[in-house]
Parts: sequence; C-alpha cells; structure tokens
Amino acid sequence: MPIVLKCHRGIGPAVTGTALVADDNFSARYDLDRLKGIFSRPAHKLHGQSYVGKVLVLVTAKGGVASAWMLHEMASRGLAPKAIVFDRTNTILAQGAAFADLTLVDRFEAGDPTRLIRTGDEIEIDPAEGRVTILNRG
Repeated sequence: MPIVLKCHRGIGPAVTGTALVADDNFSARYDLDRLKGIFSRPAHKLHGQSYVGKVLVLVTAKGGVASAWMLHEMASRGLAPKAIVFDRTNTILAQGAAFADLTLVDRFEAGDPTRLIRTGDEIEIDPAEGRVTILNRG
C-alpha cells in the first residue's frame, strides 16, 4: 500500500524514481564528481555511489551560488539526479533546481525524509501538490 508524505510545495515536474538516501548534507561543488556522476568526497555517506537518475534524499543543501549553477550544468550533460528531496533546503539551491528544471521538495509534515524514505524505495514526487508517495519499499 502506498505511503503518502506531505511536504511544502516544490519546484519542477512530477517524477517517479528510485531513492538514494543518506543522513548527510549536499553540495554539488564539493561532494560530487560531476564528470563521472558519483559522490566523490570520501567523508560523504554516499561516497562512490552514482547519483545520476536517482532521487536524492538528504538533510539539507550546503554551499552557495556554485552549487546552483552546477545543477544546471549537470542537467545539460545528462548527469543530474532525477530529483532532490531535502528536510530543509536553501533559496540558492532552490533557484538552481528551477534553473536546471530539476524537481525539488522539502519541509515534510512527518519529519526528516531521510528517516521516512529508504534507499531503493520507488517514489513519486508531485511538487505542485506538495506530495511524495512511496510506491514500493526497496
């Protein structure tokens, strides 16, 4: 049975994808190898894993303007995540997601999404409705 999670209305198109979850933060500038499509910072909990085409579920964004334009650059080369789900994001990364036409949501009624969603879960994100549905547990 699907599990519906309510969140703040977000950015981007509705998408369905496989979750990649970590109780960690996100910087497109410092955490990723944007040419290989993997988490490259050794201290990151997703180190060595591919983010391409995944729904990233993380605690918050870190960094500034560089992370925002890097999302657009990654999307233009087909090496972007399918969507990003945060507990809380910042305005700079929200602007970057909008610029990249990347789906982004945050602020869940039930709490931190890194505790609600598991790696491998198939999830549907409807940013216009402020809803994330866990379709199948991974």
